[in-house]
Amino acid sequence: MKILVTGAAGQIGSELVPALREMHGRENVVALYHHNVPADNGLHEVGDAGDVELIKRIIKEHDISTVYHLVGVLSAKGEKDPDLAYKANMGTLKNILDIARERKDAGRPIRIFWPSSIAAFGPTTPRDMTPQRTVLEPATMYGITKVAGELMVNYYFKRYGIDIRSLRYPGIISWKTPPGGGTTDYAVEIFYGALKEKKYTSFLREGTYLPMMYMDDAIRATMELMEAKPERISVRTSYNITAVSFEPAEMALEIKKHIPEFEISFNPDFRQKIADSWPKSIDDSQAREDWGWKQKFGLSEIVGDMLRNLGKQFEA
Repeated sequence: MKILVTGAAGQIGSELVPALREMHGRENVVALYHHNVPADNGLHEVGDAGDVELIKRIIKEHDISTVYHLVGVLSAKGEKDPDLAYKANMGTLKNILDIARERKDAGRPIRIFWPSSIAAFGPTTPRDMTPQRTVLEPATMYGITKVAGELMVNYYFKRYGIDIRSLRYPGIISWKTPPGGGTTDYAVEIFYGALKEKKYTSFLREGTYLPMMYMDDAIRATMELMEAKPERISVRTSYNITAVSFEPAEMALEIKKHIPEFEISFNPDFRQKIADSWPKSIDDSQAREDWGWKQKFGLSEIVGDMLRNLGKQFEA
């Protein structure tokens, strides 16, 4: 099996690529970078994921059978440049799906992973234990592209038989990549503030509960979904998935157990309005029932691992 990962330099891609290479072999995973090619790049290509001919060439030359299509502009950046968000998020997905359709017709089917997000929900969605099937009326261009993408991948599955799978990621916390412009990124920024200055000013107000997940769990969930047998996949829009829900002050209290002098303050910005349109907690029982999803990291484990690993980076 040969695998292509687009958006390989992004938050998820930068950690998914090495995980896939460990499982399937370095020679079987092709990473597509737009820029910021890492030193330990392995088998890779450089170019724009919106370039249809480039993607076709990569898939043909490397005989790709699985694509993790991770290219995307996140929520906060998407509100600053809605046109870019639409083009990057929708245009590249449509290209991948059309290529998959051509390959299937030629007897060379491709399995695809595409990430959705809690941004697909909106202010009219039930915010507590948001169900798998519910109202999708997002308040951001990023969310709009995720809803449209979910409908599109479901359409391509039903009409053309493309095996495409998806997760609605919650906020993702990682020490390996810096914050990337998302509304949940306070939960990463806070550790930089704690370790460098012993203080942090949150751009979300106290009491703003959001569903979160540690990157290790997110990568494992993604790979487990893609390894599941097709008959176990009952959701072809996107699966709800989560690990833990908390608010900034709760994370600060957990950090103070390790850094007693740490202090948090609050100065909400435009991202507060986005956060207020998202769920406080998620019901992901469908994923747990269908393919056995179960998280390993709670809040205390996340905080301990983040401080330990970022601390090593700052000391280096």
